[in-house]
Amino acid sequence: MMQTKTIDKSNSQHNVQRQIIEAFNFRHATKVFDPHRKIDAGEFNTILETARLSPSSFGMEPWQLLIIQTPEKRELFREFAWGANGATNGTAGQLGTASHFGIFLGHTGTTMTHHSTYLQKHLKEVKQLPDEIVAFINSAYQKFQEQDFHISGDRQINDWSARQAYIALGNMMTAAALMGIDSCPIEGFEVDKTMAVLEEHFGIDPTRYKPVVMVAFGYRVDEPPHVKTRRKIEDIVSWA
Repeated sequence: MMQTKTIDKSNSQHNVQRQIIEAFNFRHATKVFDPHRKIDAGEFNTILETARLSPSSFGMEPWQLLIIQTPEKRELFREFAWGANGATNGTAGQLGTASHFGIFLGHTGTTMTHHSTYLQKHLKEVKQLPDEIVAFINSAYQKFQEQDFHISGDRQINDWSARQAYIALGNMMTAAALMGIDSCPIEGFEVDKTMAVLEEHFGIDPTRYKPVVMVAFGYRVDEPPHVKTRRKIEDIVSWA
């Protein structure tokens, strides 16, 4: 009986491993989606939940996610979102074809500098930590910013926030791939013009947030034109 359970567990683990690798081989940066196919609301909520549950440095969650579904509002970014407007392939791009389109907003020094009012509220109300633990984290986080990683000022703090957003972004795309949903991360946009639109048309405060990456989800129109290529594992991983 024990041997049967061991075999079943082993087969289950191999199936999970196979599904993971298949999902990563399936995923590619989709440039054009089928505009007539929409992601089921329940499936997209699962994708969003993987972002919400993603880890972040010190558990600070220094990002927001704006999902833009109104076609007219997506068009506000077309002129300067060159990685999403189809200019490179003569199509409507991800802006015009994706089922769901989002922008990650990274927090700035206003909220993410050590001992900020925002962080005190986050630690006490979201993390639900007792005062003595909050004090310890405040001290450790200050040392991390000032001495360990030398993170100061809006640009450096926003870059750190972006790194945390990318963890959530990666998890979202992986979850999507496991469900047979395509995606594309997008850095091809002018940050200043994007921020101006976000402030004017979406009420985003530029002193608190900056756009760090866009992402599109949907279903591919065509298969990828090229076979996926990557460096060999021995060129990436070193063992010591």
